[in-house]
Amino acid sequence: MDMTKVLPDECMSLIISFTSPRDACRISLVSRALRSVADSDAVWLVFLPCDYKQIISKSSSSPSLFSLPKKDLYFSLCHRSILFDDGTTSFRLEKENGKKCYMLGARALSIQWADCPDYWSWIPLPESRFSEVPKLKNVWRLDVKGRIELKTLSYRTNYSAYLVFKIVRDRYGFRHTPVEFRVIINEGTASGKVRSVILDPPPNVPQQAKERGDSWLEIEMGEFFNECGDDTRVEFYLRGVHDNQPKRGLIIEGIELRPKDNRTIQNSKFDSIFPDCRTGILRFTVSLFPSSFASQGMHRHLAFTMRTWEGNSRFIGYKDLALLKS
Repeated sequence: MDMTKVLPDECMSLIISFTSPRDACRISLVSRALRSVADSDAVWLVFLPCDYKQIISKSSSSPSLFSLPKKDLYFSLCHRSILFDDGTTSFRLEKENGKKCYMLGARALSIQWADCPDYWSWIPLPESRFSEVPKLKNVWRLDVKGRIELKTLSYRTNYSAYLVFKIVRDRYGFRHTPVEFRVIINEGTASGKVRSVILDPPPNVPQQAKERGDSWLEIEMGEFFNECGDDTRVEFYLRGVHDNQPKRGLIIEGIELRPKDNRTIQNSKFDSIFPDCRTGILRFTVSLFPSSFASQGMHRHLAFTMRTWEGNSRFIGYKDLALLKS
């Protein structure tokens, strides 16, 4: 059955939007007719964050991005971070699922004595996405804090926070002295496990930080789950364990927040799903709200049948159940 000849485009767009960005790209390779639907703005608008316009409008690159087709916009936001808040914060999308990723640059963090030239110097680096980064000259007490509102992030998603940094050649104070990380939701509560790490371990000790591929190192500070997002803030702390140990040579790019792969929860967009494991047939129903019925408060209830096998699938049936009052 050629579904492109049976179903209207808006229905096919709805079905494809129930999948994932990767699946939509695969579907577009099946045929020319499916490509026009799978690449449509109607499909890729669903994969973009609902507040993407507000996010982009805060960036200096907003005019050029708004002119892109939604699929091109999606991948532009995946492959290239945009800066906003006076260039102190960066934003991008996770390519696999469209989840939001942020990096709080050093200027968006609270760093003790950061503006005192005896302790920190702010320098430009070509490999940094920000105009300047702080280089630690000499401190005894290391104290860095960051915060962001949960409503800014993707909902029903488990996030990890990472310190993105460098250790320069003439460093000291980080080889044998640990630092502490803590991630807290609702300051003042008992939440937030403390993690103690060595930023610059000796050669015979396993490296806890990982190379990112952009000439920076990263180390996980902690994780947290964002259920539905609200005005609550999540806060991040980096503190030196021993204030009697002088420290030098740390360069901070920022704190990055991105989804933790194995804990991202996808919301089902289907009204109901009825799998039959014996036959490999999957039946599901969805509600379609075409613009022609919107003024009347009506929606169309649709049922589809799909056969699945060995990770593949194809539609084998379709039925228009009813036109219902919303």
